[in-house]
Order: sequence, then C-alpha cells, then structure tokens
Amino acid sequence: MRILHTADWHLGRTLEGRDRLPEQEAFIDELCAIADDQGIQLVLIAGDVFDTVNPPAAAEELYYDALARLADYGRRRVIVIAGNHDSPDRLTAPQPLAERHGICLLGLPVQTGLRPLILPVPGSDEPAVVAALPYPSEARLNEVLTAEADEAALQKAYSDRVAEVFGALARGFRPDAVRLAMSHLFVAGGKESDSERPLQVGLASAVAPSGLPQGAHYIALGHLHRPQTVHAAPSPARYSGSPLAYSFSEAGQAKSVVVIDAGAHCEAKIEEIHLSAGRPLVRWKAEGGLPQVEAWCAAGRDANAWVDLELHLTAPLTVDQIGRLRSMHPGIVAIRPVFPGEQEAAAAGEGRSRLPADELFRRFYLQRIGAEPDEELVRLFVSLLAEDDGTEDSEDDAQ
Repeated sequence: MRILHTADWHLGRTLEGRDRLPEQEAFIDELCAIADDQGIQLVLIAGDVFDTVNPPAAAEELYYDALARLADYGRRRVIVIAGNHDSPDRLTAPQPLAERHGICLLGLPVQTGLRPLILPVPGSDEPAVVAALPYPSEARLNEVLTAEADEAALQKAYSDRVAEVFGALARGFRPDAVRLAMSHLFVAGGKESDSERPLQVGLASAVAPSGLPQGAHYIALGHLHRPQTVHAAPSPARYSGSPLAYSFSEAGQAKSVVVIDAGAHCEAKIEEIHLSAGRPLVRWKAEGGLPQVEAWCAAGRDANAWVDLELHLTAPLTVDQIGRLRSMHPGIVAIRPVFPGEQEAAAAGEGRSRLPADELFRRFYLQRIGAEPDEELVRLFVSLLAEDDGTEDSEDDAQ
C-alpha cells in the first residue's frame, strides 16, 4: 500500500499581511502531482488544514478542490483530522458528500468511539486500520483530566490520557492489515518553530513518545512545522512538517511530504519527498547599510523570496527611502534598523522598561518601520494607553 502523509497546510495564512494563497495553490498542485506520480492509494492529512477556525472563502474553496483532486473520484482514499487551528464542525461539514468519494473527515478525538477506522483501500489487497486521533485538547476530549494545578501533574495526566486513548484505538489493529496511526499533537522532545502557536498555556500539552501506539507500521503526526522523526516512539513516527515556511524562524528549512510503502507482513519503507512550491523565506543582514541593500536588489539577490531585513544605519530611514527599498524588492516584509551601540545596549539591558511610554513607542516604531513616528501618532498612542489603563492622565502626566 502506498501512503502519503502531509499536514499543517494553514490555508488562508498570511505573512505580515502578504497574501500566500497563490503559494498554497501551487503546493496543492505539487501535492496532487506527487500523489499521481507515486501511485498513492491512501492520503493522511494530519490536521491544521486551515489557519483559523473561520477561514476565508478562498481557503475553503482550495480545501474542497484539494480533497476532490486527491480522492480522484474515489480512486484514492483520503483521511483528514482536525488540528488545533481547525474548527471540527467546519472541517467535517462536507462529510455527507465526501464519503461518497472515499474521503473520511474527523473533527473530534472521540468521534469514532475509540475504535480505529477499518477501510478498504482501492488497489490494495489489504485493508488499512487507522487509529485516528484529531487534536485531543481537554475541551475537545470533553474531560477534566486532573483537579491539580501543578504543571508536572497536569502534563502527566494529559500524556497518560492520550496514551490511554491511543491504546484503546490500537487494540483494534489487525495482523492482516496495514496498521497506521495519526494525530495532531506535540510529542515531547520535538523541535518547534516560531510559526506554531502553543496548543495551550504551559507544558501540559506535551505527550511522551512512549504514549504513541505500539504495533503501527507508521504514525503520521501534525503540529510541528519542521519535518522530523520522533525518536523513542514505539512505532515509526514522523512529523511531515508544513508545506510552506510560515515564519522567518523557518528560513532555510527544506519542506517535504512523506511517502510510506507498507504491507501487513513487512516493515514500512519511509521516504521524504522535498517540495519546491512556495517562495523561500530569507534573512538579510546589511551591515554595510542602505548602499549594500540597494546593490543586492540591483543584482537580483533572492528575487523570489520573502525577506526579513536587518539594516545597519547611522540615521533613521526617510519615507522615500523605505518606499524605494520596497519598490526595488517587493518581497521585503520587515525592515529592522540597527543603530550604533543599540545591540550592546540591548544586551546590557539599559533599563528600557523605565523609559516613558511615548519614548518606548518611538523606539518600537523606529525598529519596526525604520522611520520616526509623527507627533500626532505618538499622542494618539499615549491617549489610547491611558484609556486602556483606566486613567485620565494627560500626555504630560504620562511623560
């Protein structure tokens, strides 16, 4: 049986306001081509299909189109589970139509009654038995796992409960079937990126690797955006990672999907297939100032990339200079000016928190925008800050 594992599409996500739907469309095209070229019979999508519980209509349209193309009119099985970003109800709303095309959509962790899916797979003489566990938060499990407030006790209770659920699902594994598991969660020891929002406050959401099910040919995981193997798991387990880089902490990361070749009576063969869709994310550090960046842009450096620019300056950029930079390279997302002595001052911690609110705002604006804010904007910020604090302080009082 040929199986494709992918996750963390985050359809509808932007990058500092930049639309990335064209890149996501290119990924879906590439994914469908891989499914065809690799002779895939079963597709596992391990959560976070959308970036928000209320995605834009264009993202939903792309989701439906992707499911239809991957299923190929029932000639290929597709299983989708909800992640922490997905609305279980919205994700599974088309199930009455989807099941006619061999697509199974699961939103809640106890939706199957703690029984695995047993599915015939087109083109395979063996069925697939899938222990599918959508994002298992306390709320979605509809359980309070412990009354204790201690962080270690919370984490143990959560990990133990997930292991118990997986154990119940895995009891349905059959020796004559391809045995698979899939979930959307954080396994302790995994490498995170800035683009992953926490599952919940603290460490209670971490699951011990030993809590994953035994006896599976392969465990398909979602949530972590860096492709990686889960070490110390009782069965081969892997995060496919996100198909696109969604934060500059992922700059330089190779993105991929996983293809698994499995049979009931043999070990699975696991292959990582790298993706080419999507614009790369890069970081520029221009210690030579504005002339250096202008030279890079003129030379066509990283012309198709999204750029996070650290720009060393002796004076703030003017609005015209910022506009010129962005026109020379439309992919510049952020300009972070660095002035002489600023890095040393930050490292030394020169009491920045003791500065007046208006000065803190000026520094923040200068760092993010690269120019001085006008005084009307500063006054507006201070007045809003005073309202938020529930005070009637004047600007003079705030200073």
